[in-house]
Amino acid sequence: MTDERVRTVFLGSGGFGRETLRRLAGHDLVALVGVVTAPARPAGRRGANRDTAIADLARVLGVPAILTPERLRAADSVAAVIALDPQLLVLADYGQIVPMPLLDLEHGALNLHPSLLPRHRGATPMPSAILADDAETGVTLMRMDAGLDTGPIVAQERLALDGSETTPQLEATLEPMAAGLLERALGPWVRGEIVAQPQGEAGATLTRPLRREDGRLDPSRPAAELARQVRAYQPWPGSFVDTNVGRLVVRAGTAAPSPGARPGRFDAIGLSTEDGTLRIDEVQPAGGRPMAWSAFLRGRPAILGSDVVRAG
Repeated sequence: MTDERVRTVFLGSGGFGRETLRRLAGHDLVALVGVVTAPARPAGRRGANRDTAIADLARVLGVPAILTPERLRAADSVAAVIALDPQLLVLADYGQIVPMPLLDLEHGALNLHPSLLPRHRGATPMPSAILADDAETGVTLMRMDAGLDTGPIVAQERLALDGSETTPQLEATLEPMAAGLLERALGPWVRGEIVAQPQGEAGATLTRPLRREDGRLDPSRPAAELARQVRAYQPWPGSFVDTNVGRLVVRAGTAAPSPGARPGRFDAIGLSTEDGTLRIDEVQPAGGRPMAWSAFLRGRPAILGSDVVRAG
């Protein structure tokens, strides 16, 4: 029980954590003493080092300490965080395992995870919800433990899905939802009014980091699955096929019935699949700009009637 401001360190590197950082900086129970984020990385055509959006925002907010460890588990990285004398850690979209010495604080370490845990633990919960055709998702505030997204649940908020969401759209919706959930729960949590509830293992799933090859569209699969892939794998790794006119990124598409077409063949609608057609709305050829499928066909009609070039 306390009315004093809680010394808090925020950990985050991706865009999902930006609104949470803003809310923490303005919360009347929080003394935001530091931010931990990924180091600057090469970005853009010139490959110049660029700080994370979290680091940029932390400077704007006047956070007194911005730490960018390559490995948070390294002894000197742990010591640098401990030196800030935190009572609470809050994490959103950080991307590294948090070592035990940083979990055992007065008010613990809270993680905002964009799924309804225990479903879609791990690195890619938002794409996974779209790929699985889930009817709902949401955000979970949990107290972190030594496992991967296995800690007890402090609070959750649910969101119905209509089957049209892309990953960037879903992130844009869940980001402020997560920040609001933390904002409402933080006071009761530090006052000891919330008892975190164990997750259990029923219905638990585990996601993994995405690889470039995950984006390859396989026309032997149902059209609805490919349409979900196109929505889920934005912006990374994208959804693509290799064709007789080069690699083609499919940026938007929907499933349509077209029985009898040979899977893997291109026509004026799009790409034939096992059970129908992936109706292609927008593509981006290698080295080119995004364009409508119809505009692409006018420039490269040789793709019509050809088949996908198989990997390997």
